[in-house]
Amino acid sequence: MRGEPLHLINTSRIEVWPGGLLRARSNRDARVLARARHVLRRKRDGRFLAADLAEGLMPLVPRLGHEAGLDEALDAIEVHAPHRRPGIERIRELPLDALETRLDALGLDQRYGERTGLALVGEPDWLALAGLDRFRRPLWLIEPAARAWSHLQAGARRQGIVLEAISGYRSHDYQLGIFERKLARGQGVDEILAVNAAPGYSEHHSGRALDIGTPGEPAAEESFEATPAFEWLGRHAAQYGFTMSYPRDNPHGIVHEPWHWCWHAAGGAAAPTPGS
Repeated sequence: MRGEPLHLINTSRIEVWPGGLLRARSNRDARVLARARHVLRRKRDGRFLAADLAEGLMPLVPRLGHEAGLDEALDAIEVHAPHRRPGIERIRELPLDALETRLDALGLDQRYGERTGLALVGEPDWLALAGLDRFRRPLWLIEPAARAWSHLQAGARRQGIVLEAISGYRSHDYQLGIFERKLARGQGVDEILAVNAAPGYSEHHSGRALDIGTPGEPAAEESFEATPAFEWLGRHAAQYGFTMSYPRDNPHGIVHEPWHWCWHAAGGAAAPTPGS
């Protein structure tokens, strides 16, 4: 990645996207988004809330002033202005209080973490654009992980290996939405947990993890293990700070995921610090 990467500013209820990355369904909103410096997007349902324009904030929903989390998002824009943006050592985790309340409502308490050995994962307060994934969606990772992914891809390419990102950062709201929709269809919590990680316990929430694929292979399938791309990762990924999180017979009881890799900072220097 050359120059200053674009950033996603993350708050507890609202994501602040850089202008030019989001598409609108209506022509009116499309024209507004095309001029926006930032777009405020509700995390719970993806609704566009407002566009930050040169002439001021333009609401995209009625009663914007009553939107929960609006002041927090506007303050975050000021904090993360290019001339004031904190360094990577100041990436912070958002508080977990709201997540824990929603997990309790779903019947997912601390026993899940005790049983699996997994800890709740906080979301970082800002992420860098790490390119696009296989499906042409923006790929978000914390900035040092984004740089490491770029170097990893380039290193593989020099040896004739093409690596694709399948997905990167996912919010708590995204994973909670999966659970809530399946519960609404009549599935039980245990049934859902057989195929989906509990919200809040996925490495994807950290902005450090991504699912990796290669052209011609289906996404997130065990067959990836038989590819030259996986063989290359097994020999070289650690040099770039990436490790495979869920090998066979891992202690967390998670199915073997040869596609899931996570970046770890040397000595933890760039690890997000807990929010207040």
